[in-house]
Amino acid sequence: AVDESMATGESMPVAKTAGDDVIGATINQDGLLKVEATRVGRDTFLAQVVRMVEQAQSTKVPIQALADRITGVFVPVIIAVALATLAAWLIVPGVMRPLVEAGSFLPWVLADLGVATLAVTSMVAVFVIACPCALGLATPTALMVSSGIGAEHGILIRSGEAVQTLKDVRVIVFDKTGTLTQGAPQVTDVVCAAGWSERDLLAAAASAERGSEHALARAIVARAEAAGAAAGEPRGFEAVRGRGIRATVGGRSVLVGTRELMAEGGVDVGPLAERMGALEHEAKTAMLVAVDGAPAGVIAVADTMKADSADAIKALHALGLKTAMLTGDNARTAEAIAGQAGIDHVVAGVLPDGKTAEIRRLQAEHGRVAFVGDGINDAPALTAADVGIAIGTGTDIAIEAADVTLVRGELSGVVEAVNLSRATIRNIKQNLFWAFFYNVVMIPLAVIGWMHPVLAEIAMATSSITVVGNANRLRRVDIRPPYRRRS
Repeated sequence: AVDESMATGESMPVAKTAGDDVIGATINQDGLLKVEATRVGRDTFLAQVVRMVEQAQSTKVPIQALADRITGVFVPVIIAVALATLAAWLIVPGVMRPLVEAGSFLPWVLADLGVATLAVTSMVAVFVIACPCALGLATPTALMVSSGIGAEHGILIRSGEAVQTLKDVRVIVFDKTGTLTQGAPQVTDVVCAAGWSERDLLAAAASAERGSEHALARAIVARAEAAGAAAGEPRGFEAVRGRGIRATVGGRSVLVGTRELMAEGGVDVGPLAERMGALEHEAKTAMLVAVDGAPAGVIAVADTMKADSADAIKALHALGLKTAMLTGDNARTAEAIAGQAGIDHVVAGVLPDGKTAEIRRLQAEHGRVAFVGDGINDAPALTAADVGIAIGTGTDIAIEAADVTLVRGELSGVVEAVNLSRATIRNIKQNLFWAFFYNVVMIPLAVIGWMHPVLAEIAMATSSITVVGNANRLRRVDIRPPYRRRS
């Protein structure tokens, strides 16, 4: 039984028999595994994943900061205006002199200066007023405050481009195993046959399973310990490949496994068949338990959803975003989890290249796409998406491929990242507006000689302080989703 979740997203261990393919770096959980290396070096699964990540990175175009584009036009225009001011004062002083004299009632307007002095003073005032300090501070100051707020909420942002892009995302795509779900099987249901209590059933099953290293066995033992069901030491333990286990506990014969194992042991599971079928319909792995040839109950195990997954998806929908899930797990399990979480679109049974192809399709159909994942198999999709969001409890390669990392591993961080992005870009736009508004008002006054260079310096510094102060207003924004605020 091999844990392939890091590579394929399959949440449950996969049984391997002679002739089956296994993936390097996946984990053998139960039994002796003898393999032949058929792909080495550049042909291995991990090498292919790295190659796909590199290809995706090379095709990703970074977004140029809005302030840089504006400043690229603004600076030449201001130089032209300043030179035109100097020329106007020197060439047509008769036109300019009445304009400055009209403001002679203001104490700082030097209307009695000579034409040449006024020409130079006005030109300098234009340069000082238009010094693009506020424009230069508008974006990086807001991004600096934003990154600090993100860190306080467990959101690590690698670049400002990610913040800008996340605002425009239309679809959030999730991996399943370890992202929407816990990433490890847990007992979800305990169904007892007549004459059995839950504690006794768990004690019998856990005692038998203590001889196994299988993930399902560990889940049963963990549930028994949590319930305070004392588990004994098994004797005569035997693992039956693909069907379950046999053991002797306290002198009693215990079987835990499939219908086939029960049939081999002559156990009639008819009274439990309907309930077991219902559990399997919910995409849970249901295991029958029999003691001394009689059915004792059913224990269902599944990779359960994280506590906040459904609430986070609901909050994303409230923000006007669509959601999707891409997983290497089987379709039945994927549909069950998607139904519980409220996911809009599901694609199951896909390997890393399939996830990347689906990301491309969603980008063509909807626009910008963010992908949330945690495994090695998610790295290409994290890089191909416009914004890659890695779960901090996941693999190093996923974190390295992502633009944003959620340290806590909770999906509420995705909602907070979107809210933070929108608030940050809104703040940047406010900064740019005030920087431009100040220039639009002040530059004409400087041109006609109403703005003394010293006053221009004060006004220029004031505009920078205004931008920095506005950026710090971001700290007052509550980026938590509604269900977090209630708690």
